[in-house]
Amino acid sequence: MRCYFTAPHAETQPLFGRETFLIDAGGIFEWDTPMEPLCSGAAMIPRQFSLAALLFLTHAASSTGTDWPVWRGPSGNGVSSETGFPTRWSPAENVAWKTPCPPGHASPVVSDGRIYTAAYDADAGERLLLCFERETGAELWRKTVLSAPPERMHAENSRASSTPAADGKHVYCAFLDGREPVVSAYTTDGKPVWSVRPGVFSSVHGFCSAPVLWKELVILNFDHDGPGYIVALDRKDGRQVWRIERPNRTRSYVAPLIQDVDGRPQMVLSGSKCIAGYDPNTGENLWMINGPTDQFVASMVYSAKTRFMYMTGGFPAHHVMAIRPDGRGDVSNTHVAWHYNPPSSVGVSYVPSPIVEGNWLLLTDDRGFAHAFDAKTGEIVWNERFGRQHASLVSAGGLVYFLNDAGECRVVKPADGFAVLATNSLGEGTYASPALSDGQIFLRTEKHLWCLGRRTSSSGR
Repeated sequence: MRCYFTAPHAETQPLFGRETFLIDAGGIFEWDTPMEPLCSGAAMIPRQFSLAALLFLTHAASSTGTDWPVWRGPSGNGVSSETGFPTRWSPAENVAWKTPCPPGHASPVVSDGRIYTAAYDADAGERLLLCFERETGAELWRKTVLSAPPERMHAENSRASSTPAADGKHVYCAFLDGREPVVSAYTTDGKPVWSVRPGVFSSVHGFCSAPVLWKELVILNFDHDGPGYIVALDRKDGRQVWRIERPNRTRSYVAPLIQDVDGRPQMVLSGSKCIAGYDPNTGENLWMINGPTDQFVASMVYSAKTRFMYMTGGFPAHHVMAIRPDGRGDVSNTHVAWHYNPPSSVGVSYVPSPIVEGNWLLLTDDRGFAHAFDAKTGEIVWNERFGRQHASLVSAGGLVYFLNDAGECRVVKPADGFAVLATNSLGEGTYASPALSDGQIFLRTEKHLWCLGRRTSSSGR
């Protein structure tokens, strides 16, 4: 599918080194002014389609439409626009392949026919970047990114918890060397491109910072028990493009979410005793909410239907908030649409990121109870015990996948009532989140990487 459209005046700019836009549905849009809109094989793109929205779609699908190239997938929200994923599996059913994988909590990502993840070799003290062939699961290469003594960490963390990101040319990963985070880029063949140390990092709970891709930038959050910061690095050479000095000097582990909101891109995250929105192009602060607590882990999500950003966390107090992201400055008292603040952690997710599917915000709390909120009003519609969970929620085709620490995955169809379509297990525990791509689910368990289901496209690559 190829589409051409008229560029809005002088706002054209090259992305990813070429003036080509890769859309989540798999189409390729080439910026070729001054042609009129013409489309073959897809719906016509409106001429008034905002540049910011187009840039967001480019960010969301920086590799191919069927890839899952970054943490939480091409949408950034954990939602796949594709269908045809399996709902039932076991070690003997719907398994395309499984392959041994060293320990680590990093999730798999899918890019251009390859699977990438991170791992830790405790015997050698090595932090590893791994590459597997998508079709067969064969390990293509592993690279030692860092050799260092083990850092202090929480018992439920790992020394390879940061999910890599890939853009079809390079793979980006992050580890901790003592008190310094190390961010590195490799080619898809495993050749080192660059490695930088953006600053310091201190936390008794260890390290986790998943790289986020935006245009020519790779962005990482380093909230910690010291002068926290967010950095944007040039993908080509690791050069720092902008830097945000964060307030409050308090550890958090939230990967930023980038979404198009009313024609402008916003990068939002909770952490370091605040919730904030930034311009991902410059790092400019757009708005901020003070609090509502100290520490956060779960990434935020956005609903285009309600036009709310959703936050869940944290420690020591527990909150779920819906936020209108159209403010400026301090919006603590003006832009909170609804706020759930129980006396305990009931109904609040601290580690696994939530998801919005249809009319519902879904999450799982620290006790292992799944909750469905009315996304517009904040009313709790149902809650059920699924077991403790660190993996973030994903969804496709209107179904939500809850994967608990024991490796049991419940497939839920959100509705006013509670409905589990299937409960599946591979017999191994997991802390990593699933990746969804072209009809297949990729799961990283304690000892293996699994590929479930069959590819739905006729010409996968």
